[in-house]
Amino acid sequence: MNPRRGSTTDVGAEVANASAPARVRIGLRYVGIAAAALALIALGRLAGDRVPVFAAWVAELGWWGPTVFIAGYAFATVAFVPGSLLTLAAGAIFGVLHGTVIVFVAASTGAALAFGISRYLARAAIERRLAGNERFAAIDRAIERDGRKIVLLLRLSPVFPFNLLNYALGLTKVRFGDYLIACIGMLPGSLLYVYYGALAGEVAALAGGEAPEKGAGYFALLAVGLVATIAVTTVVTRSARRALDEATGA
Repeated sequence: MNPRRGSTTDVGAEVANASAPARVRIGLRYVGIAAAALALIALGRLAGDRVPVFAAWVAELGWWGPTVFIAGYAFATVAFVPGSLLTLAAGAIFGVLHGTVIVFVAASTGAALAFGISRYLARAAIERRLAGNERFAAIDRAIERDGRKIVLLLRLSPVFPFNLLNYALGLTKVRFGDYLIACIGMLPGSLLYVYYGALAGEVAALAGGEAPEKGAGYFALLAVGLVATIAVTTVVTRSARRALDEATGA
């Protein structure tokens, strides 16, 4: 990873060259950043336990549901709450088409917030977490050459966990506009999980007597669609992984 403003090397130099009162202020500033990061992670873990309750509440909100869901999903992304449960819930609540659109908007919003936090507020803490990660160092070098393409491949091929990747990319030289455009790479994975959720929701509603009975043909069509989605997602993911390995020299 190339040293940049806010790196641990720069922090050490800043502290060494400062006067005593300034060193105290600098120390308090970084302690505050570290405490905020720890509080955010702790809050995220607590919020993760409330995902099913949140999903059930959103389902009862009517036309406010998508807005509240997007806000909650974006917060979960920033707080390191795994998005898979919420993505499944989106399929069950909103259906495949609307659920995929809502998850994409929500995940992109959360990814943008995490990127900004990493780049401008908690850079030193994120750098320490990724220090010595050779895979990320290779990706960092590749992003300097072709930022949008590499970020798109990263979105298509989950080399890093989604939540960590959002923060990690804030340390690179990728432009924010390219970062947002590359979020389109989240669509195949989002579609797959939303499809899972929609199918599970249909089965649960039928089993609970909350939906009219549907013929075998309907569920056969859903199953075929799911298999096709899995196949396409698998091909795209594998192709992206190979391209990423070639681009980073891994």
